[in-house]
Amino acid sequence: MKKFILSFGIILTGLLLTACGSADNLQGGTTSSGPKTQLTGQTDSSYYQGVIENGRYQTSKSRGVSVQQESNQFNIKGFENGLLNISKKQFSTKKYIFQEGQYLSTNTVENWLNRKSKTNPTGLNPTSNGSTSPTKRNPLYLSQIDEQDFVVQNGKKLNLSGMTIGLAINSVDYFKKSQNGPTLQTNISDAQVQSQGKAIANQVLQRVRKIKGVGNIPIVIALYKQASNDSLVGGSFFDYSVNTGSSSAVSTWKPINQQTYVFPIPSGQKGPNKNDQDAFDNFKSQVQNFFPNLSGVVAQVQYTDGILSGMNVNITTQFYSQTEIISFTQYLQQAAEKYLPQTAPIDISVQSTEGMESFLSRGINQKNFTAHIFNSY
Repeated sequence: MKKFILSFGIILTGLLLTACGSADNLQGGTTSSGPKTQLTGQTDSSYYQGVIENGRYQTSKSRGVSVQQESNQFNIKGFENGLLNISKKQFSTKKYIFQEGQYLSTNTVENWLNRKSKTNPTGLNPTSNGSTSPTKRNPLYLSQIDEQDFVVQNGKKLNLSGMTIGLAINSVDYFKKSQNGPTLQTNISDAQVQSQGKAIANQVLQRVRKIKGVGNIPIVIALYKQASNDSLVGGSFFDYSVNTGSSSAVSTWKPINQQTYVFPIPSGQKGPNKNDQDAFDNFKSQVQNFFPNLSGVVAQVQYTDGILSGMNVNITTQFYSQTEIISFTQYLQQAAEKYLPQTAPIDISVQSTEGMESFLSRGINQKNFTAHIFNSY
């Protein structure tokens, strides 16, 4: 039986850890004797405000519970960040306030992620058929569950008004025949990922509707295909559904055409837009020609409907002096503005053996990068 872990990936990267400002009329809480509720404040309209109860941020009751089988941290980050973007399609950041999942407990999610059995009748993964053959055994399909709650302000109260549930489905299930044996794998086809994901989604929707306090709110369910452990990028979402009223079965799925790649494209593999590849290759060549002490320049890129929707560039350096980092970051800013596409948000991280050295960022359709150099005192 696989163990479970609690990962400490942050669900809202750079999102909610802003200066905590109290809400206009939420400071006093719901009652004079009840908990005091505040909001985190909002850096801009593209981010949700978060909820603070009694001076503490409301963390998820089941944050990070997953089947322990992944060394690919890109899966976790891609799952969490992508799910938030799907939520924004249904729940406006101007109207709704974000609250970490409060209705699915750690115990509930652990049971759901485990195999169905006599001792665990609520398991959403199939019962073991007893086989240890990679091609004959029943694999574990469901790997992660993430709940996001959305509330609206009504006087001094926050009322639950929407929910998003993310389901991460394995493309590869890793297992061992014995505790100290080698790791084996069962490959799961795209057809199985889709069919199993949708079948599980119906069960989850039906169960969530029965949870006290949920009621007839809109519930978004999104399906994510996990990448293999040896992938240099994370997985991607492929379907989502908006379920309104008292619906307890998914009637309509909305496809998401999303792919992730790593630049430079490995030899022999087919990549996305040739212009974007050439732009990155030119950027990489310029950087490496002027600063030879680099261990690597790679980018994780995402395409939605065939169009570049995000790029994260990671640069590893062997520089040690602060003046080298300053000069390098300033040159990066010029080269990035000249060569990299302007049609998608881009982040550039510069790291050494000492940790993060500098960070550059540019939003969509912007020309100039902002840069920050981390000083050591």
